[in-house]
Amino acid sequence: TLQNVTIPPSENCTSPDFCWSEGNTTWTLKNITETDYISKCQHIFVNSDLPDLAIGLILLALSLLVLCSCLIMIVKLLNSVLKGQVASVIKKTINTDFPFPFTWLAGYLAMLAGAGMTFVVQSSSVFTSAITPLVGIGVISIERSYPLTLGANIGTTTTAILAALASPGSTLKYSLQIALCHFFFNVSGIILFYPIPYTRLPIRMSKTLGNTTAQYRWFAIFYLLVCFFLLPLFVFALSLAGWAVLLGVCLPLFALFIAGVVINVMQKRRPHSLPEKLQNWDFLPLWMHSLEPWDNIIMSSLAFCGKHCCGFCKCCKVNAEQEGAKDKQLKTTEVYENTMAMADEERGGRRAPAVACVDKTGTNNTAL
Repeated sequence: TLQNVTIPPSENCTSPDFCWSEGNTTWTLKNITETDYISKCQHIFVNSDLPDLAIGLILLALSLLVLCSCLIMIVKLLNSVLKGQVASVIKKTINTDFPFPFTWLAGYLAMLAGAGMTFVVQSSSVFTSAITPLVGIGVISIERSYPLTLGANIGTTTTAILAALASPGSTLKYSLQIALCHFFFNVSGIILFYPIPYTRLPIRMSKTLGNTTAQYRWFAIFYLLVCFFLLPLFVFALSLAGWAVLLGVCLPLFALFIAGVVINVMQKRRPHSLPEKLQNWDFLPLWMHSLEPWDNIIMSSLAFCGKHCCGFCKCCKVNAEQEGAKDKQLKTTEVYENTMAMADEERGGRRAPAVACVDKTGTNNTAL
């Protein structure tokens, strides 16, 4: 459509006949293109009155549900497929080391394999979620899964590099810089925590967390909440108060944490180098150096779950084990008596008195 629009005075007019001035404003006639949306887009919320925020939250929840469901099915599928002879073949192939003096080379080849697989699937989460059940069933050792995970961290940087290379020429320099920052950050992590065996702290830390979670099931949820929600929220709240408050609170806490780590290491390695009081943590209240009191509180609060706790509560597990032991004992007793009765019938003799059976059962349950 032909419309009147304002233009800067310095702009050349298409024709002097179509330009005029009104005060400090210059007008001209230009063809303006307008778009009228005469049909609606085709999506599930096209006819709903929900705001964009509500639709976004619904889609976020659905996407997380689909993602978690896919990951759970991947784990279940791998657990069911990789058993028996297949598991033994994979175990021998992946966990095999090169002969001396090239033993160290296997870990770096595992990094390349992890980076390549992550580059193929374009997701480090999918790759690490796939190898996690393999570690759980013993197909891949923790020592071998560690370089695979480090390689996945390198492979996931290729997504950012590819996106940077697809940027327009005016922003290519800056987008490639931030993508390479991501790449070298992950490479520096490998240099810090892999080449020297003593610096492979994540392996020992993961074993400690795994053993703790195996003993206290609730610790996994507690760890996720603290490390991914409460701790970042705490640091963010302190940062809002200013750098002085952030450093004044975080530095003493960090120093206290480092001191605790050093004392724990010395208690295990060289306890005699410490003062007698610091050779163990018994001088502290039990709830400050043991998870047992917290476990008792949490398990007692979940005592109402009964038989519908899906195996989470220890009380349910204990009750289930006791019931299973009773059923097994009853079945063993019944089989013993039925066997004796059948033997008596075959011999044609009289069945022994019930008291004799009870005495035999009580004195020797393994006679059968």
